[in-house]
Amino acid sequence: MKRLTLLSCFFIISVAISAQPQPQPQPQPQPQQGQKPSKTANYTLSGIRHGVNYFPEVRLANVQYETGNELTFDNYHTLSVIYDWLEIWAEKYKDLVELYEVGKSFEGRPVIQITVTNKKTGRDTEKPAAFFEGGRHSGEVTGSETVLWLAKYLLENYGTDPDVTHLLDTKTIYLRPVNNPDGHNLYMHTAQSNRSSVRPVDNDGDGLLDEDAPDDLDNNGIINTMRWKDAKKGNLIPDPKDSTGRIMKRVAPGKGIYLSSSEGIDNDNDGRINEDGIGGLDLHRNYPENWRPQKEETGRGFTQGGSGDYPLSETETRAVVIFLLSHPNIYVVNSMDTSVPMHLRPPSTSGSEERMYPEDLKWYKYFDELGKKITGYDKAGDVYNDYGGGSPLFGHGPDFGYWYFGSVWYGDEIWNSGRFGDLNGDSITDQIDMLIWDEKENGGEGFSEWKPVKHPVYGDIETGGFDPKFFSQNPPARHLEKWIKNQAMFDLELVKHLPELEWGNIEFRKTKAYKTDSADYQLKVSFRNKGKLPTALKQAHLVKIVTEDRVVLELDTTGSAAGTTGYKVIQEEKLQTGRERRGGMQFSDEPAQRRPVFKTVPFTDGGSVTTAMFKIRFYNRNELAGKASVSSTRGGILKDKEFIIR
Repeated sequence: MKRLTLLSCFFIISVAISAQPQPQPQPQPQPQQGQKPSKTANYTLSGIRHGVNYFPEVRLANVQYETGNELTFDNYHTLSVIYDWLEIWAEKYKDLVELYEVGKSFEGRPVIQITVTNKKTGRDTEKPAAFFEGGRHSGEVTGSETVLWLAKYLLENYGTDPDVTHLLDTKTIYLRPVNNPDGHNLYMHTAQSNRSSVRPVDNDGDGLLDEDAPDDLDNNGIINTMRWKDAKKGNLIPDPKDSTGRIMKRVAPGKGIYLSSSEGIDNDNDGRINEDGIGGLDLHRNYPENWRPQKEETGRGFTQGGSGDYPLSETETRAVVIFLLSHPNIYVVNSMDTSVPMHLRPPSTSGSEERMYPEDLKWYKYFDELGKKITGYDKAGDVYNDYGGGSPLFGHGPDFGYWYFGSVWYGDEIWNSGRFGDLNGDSITDQIDMLIWDEKENGGEGFSEWKPVKHPVYGDIETGGFDPKFFSQNPPARHLEKWIKNQAMFDLELVKHLPELEWGNIEFRKTKAYKTDSADYQLKVSFRNKGKLPTALKQAHLVKIVTEDRVVLELDTTGSAAGTTGYKVIQEEKLQTGRERRGGMQFSDEPAQRRPVFKTVPFTDGGSVTTAMFKIRFYNRNELAGKASVSSTRGGILKDKEFIIR
């Protein structure tokens, strides 16, 4: 009865709090070092929860909270600072940047994105494109910084760096630094952290929502590890290899001195600590390809934790998918997380050779090796085998990216949680090696010394351990730029591999003359893909994300001396009108002689030339003027190559 009464109180308080307008975070003085909770403000969440709906607002030493005159990457950046820089760039680089909102988060925050391309050389949708995203998982903020770094690099080097200039003249890059603004904001302004969306979720299956979030017992603005002595159940001892007693070693239950947990209290009295924190859905398990529910009725099927009520149930994931489907010119994608590190790609539910077209897989394996050379990551490969060891992930972005969208899609993992190898020569890499690196390369800032704290249940405990935010999950700020620069350079290399079309020759010759005043001509229109990727992956064509590449002619409709058009295209492929065509590419209704004529052509490999052949018959006509164009969903547009047949 006491437990029910307590939970009912949580529920009433939660409803009362959530009904109030959400306050906007107020600037607080920046501490010189360490993490300090604000004494004057709380950070309040939207939604009905059975646990606490607000937390002390903190100022983290690794984070910049106000926008300065210069963007540097020796600190992380809050959502407001990131959005400020997007607005600054949109104003400063008007010929290169378009700023817009692509969706709203659960709490109503805008999801902001920029398009980066030279507007003077064509619309963004007329060019091959890439899409780079960060901040899907709340705490994996290194991905957001990577996107921000890449934007700054492109904009500041356009016009001076020939490679960057050519890239933005011929390609389009869509950049979304933070796809999950609610989670990002929670992470930067409180001691709390969650997986993705802050939508309330019953993580522990007890019918209650978010009732057992971590508690900052020592009020230092961080959810550290806590350890307490337990002679009966203890499974940890001080590691004998660490004379300082900071690192613990796991032993059999009852053979140790300590038990440990993340810092907190068993708020719902179920015998577990912090098992139902804020939110719990995973935006990276909410994609439609191979989606599985969190529960199924037989007990014999696959399920996926954090997947949501249905595919694309979450507005943040939906904002990605809708944008991509409306921009099929996007060919390469990287949606970045932390912290393996690894270049991570499909498949997520089977081995690569089992399901992927060999010609597509060849490209993925090529990018795996290229990525490792650029970033120095040890690992690259598919989610199912190389990351999961044969365990599937469902509703995963890379699977959507290849099987549904037909693209090259990576979900790279950045940072290594301080695991820099065997530094003490004992043939294993463990926490002692992490501590050695932290002291040598990071000034010892990644580890908080154990200190005594009073716990309402366990009495005398200690809190300490590795910084969960800016050591375990993300690089310390002083090491951030190296990691994000290397990752951004790999992303940029993906862009450099996009198709790039250029005109070849347009040639004609008379093939036949008739007794009457008429003749047949053969017209050859050639173009080259001087990029590296083909104009489409085979999977993209299979799922009909891309249309066939086309060479289109617009011919002179001026009449001949006899008052007719004076020509006929033989065996042309006629485009249906808007009324007749049920789907796909359309032209408006117009007289038949004015409709463009076209030839579909094979997708063009990088470095290859494609030629379209047209047969045109003249009637009482000596010459014919026209224009050719090329239309490729992912190869881009070539416009208006003029010619005259004589």
